[in-house]
Amino acid sequence: MTKAAPKKKVKVHFNPDNVDIAVAPGENLLQAAIAAGVHIYASCGGAGTCGTCKVLIEKGQVETTRTEKLSEEEFQQGLRQACQSRVLTDLTVYVPVESRLEKAVLSREQKRVSEVLAAGWRFKPPLSKFFVELPSPTPEDNTSDLSRLLRGLRQRFNLSNLSVDFEAVKKLAKALRDGNWKVTVTTLVTAAKPRAGDRRRPRVINIEPGDTREKHYSLAFDIGTTTVCGQLLELNRGKVIAEGIAYNGQISYGEDVITRINHCQKPGGLKKLQQAVVTTINGVIKELLARGRVSPDHIGHVMVAGNTTMTQILLGLDPKYLRLTPYTPVANFFPPVEAASLGIKVGEQASLFTFPAVASYVGGDIVSGIVGSGVHQRKTLTFFMDIGTNGEIVIGNSDWMVTASCSAGPAFEGGGIKHGIVATEGAIEEFDIDRSNLEPKVSTIGDAKPKGICGSGLINIVAGLLEAGVIGQNGKFNRDLPTKRIRRGRDGYEYVLSRAPETQIGQDIVITEVDIDNLMRAKAAMYAGCQTLSKSVGIGCADFEQVIIAGAFGNNINIEKSITIGLLPDLPPDKFIFIGNGSLLGARLTSFSTDLLDDARRVAQMMTNFELSENVDFMNNYMAALFLPHTEASAFPTVSKKLARLTRNNPRQRIVI
Repeated sequence: MTKAAPKKKVKVHFNPDNVDIAVAPGENLLQAAIAAGVHIYASCGGAGTCGTCKVLIEKGQVETTRTEKLSEEEFQQGLRQACQSRVLTDLTVYVPVESRLEKAVLSREQKRVSEVLAAGWRFKPPLSKFFVELPSPTPEDNTSDLSRLLRGLRQRFNLSNLSVDFEAVKKLAKALRDGNWKVTVTTLVTAAKPRAGDRRRPRVINIEPGDTREKHYSLAFDIGTTTVCGQLLELNRGKVIAEGIAYNGQISYGEDVITRINHCQKPGGLKKLQQAVVTTINGVIKELLARGRVSPDHIGHVMVAGNTTMTQILLGLDPKYLRLTPYTPVANFFPPVEAASLGIKVGEQASLFTFPAVASYVGGDIVSGIVGSGVHQRKTLTFFMDIGTNGEIVIGNSDWMVTASCSAGPAFEGGGIKHGIVATEGAIEEFDIDRSNLEPKVSTIGDAKPKGICGSGLINIVAGLLEAGVIGQNGKFNRDLPTKRIRRGRDGYEYVLSRAPETQIGQDIVITEVDIDNLMRAKAAMYAGCQTLSKSVGIGCADFEQVIIAGAFGNNINIEKSITIGLLPDLPPDKFIFIGNGSLLGARLTSFSTDLLDDARRVAQMMTNFELSENVDFMNNYMAALFLPHTEASAFPTVSKKLARLTRNNPRQRIVI
């Protein structure tokens, strides 16, 4: 019996990346792009519901159907949703500017980061190197190589109670003789368990001939849902040698964790997502090592902070039960794992540590941020928040902490918004309005022509429209105003931010009432979480002594505008502190200090998690917050006064309730 001849593959060429890939006929076009390393924005993960993965078929044929996310005009022009298209013939595909993920903006300067750091810790990295000279064996002293080494370490450095990895033992005999009985021993310690009498037991993880103490490095990583950030650390002096960032390769499978958890349930889905993030990590590592002129073999350990879903996927653990009642992670504390076993390209001796998690939706990234910013060390009553699709909040101080996750949805990342995009060049970020004629003034990231609206821009736009009386506190447009900027569109009433000739995408960029409603839902979830958590410990939002805002998105929001829409509590501006990437901050500091490594375990255990999804108080607070800024004017006194003053000064542009 003869085998059927394999189907001839077809070629797909992607512009403007100028990348080719050969695929089998019938292959999904979005999957082909992922395999080719072409990053197409697909916030729904290929379900066909978001419309962000539009591409132009310049040549060739695909099998597809038009959905409501494509107008008839767009379809006739050759635009298709990549996730809904299958390759039939050789193709030439152009990825429009609004569908691309561009890396340049990821490394833009963080201008407002404050030095609010953990204090009082000793510089004592978990990874240590010891150079030892040993007497060579003689007929009178022919003890084993390992016993000789352990005896030398005990006599020279008072190191006892050591365990030794078998991989190190395999290197021992050759290293001793190649180094003429002079070797460098690398040891690693993990966090001590917080029980009386527990002692650390360092592990010997590597043995090298000669003196290699100057080649002493580790890596710190924040594995975010959107981006992967890494730092190369020099452990002799506690310095950051290089820093890198890239979009998490998983983003092509979905923008949020729920979409990715769902993708993991497909055949081979978990493996694809695990490989995607490992490929991203390896790309960042390659960049860091090249800039630092460091060999992968000299990386002794990797510290990783990420949310619970990202951590489990990285470790190859099915995240299915994170989203099913009663929301249980596989574990809150994972033992170290060999980084190379996950496919991470560092020395085989390097262990990978993950920060402990608190719950399914309060992960190691939040624990890392708390440790890095030193919240656990001070009596100051602190509200810590990381704003995003899964906004996490913590309230407390050195004595106690409560925490919760607020499912805000993707609006803060540009998802669910008609012209929403991630923060990239051309994204509208700043907004003002001329109250005399209601004409907009917009500026974009990178000062490029507009191509969409990012999350921080969305906040500024809605706040500006509210203050100008263009929208009411219910988020609806004032349709009586004398301006052509307000009009009825396909999705209801909208306001034109940029006319087609002014944009990169060749069409008007607008904000719709649906967009405003989605933002109101997102901000309501965050503020309701704050209210609910505060009430649970008998305080109010006005009692916070400081508010720490973590994350790249948080670093770019406007405090005044965020208070205006009711996202942040109405507090004096000097109470707000930006720490930038708190997750990476904690990963770096714990790489420098076993004290803080211990603190990470302690912080995770002292946090009390509140599940808000079925909390009656949360739902009541959420409904009350679906207003700009809030149905209770007393909760936002400065905003209420400002809106009243603006109404008096501009009676025609009244605040419509």
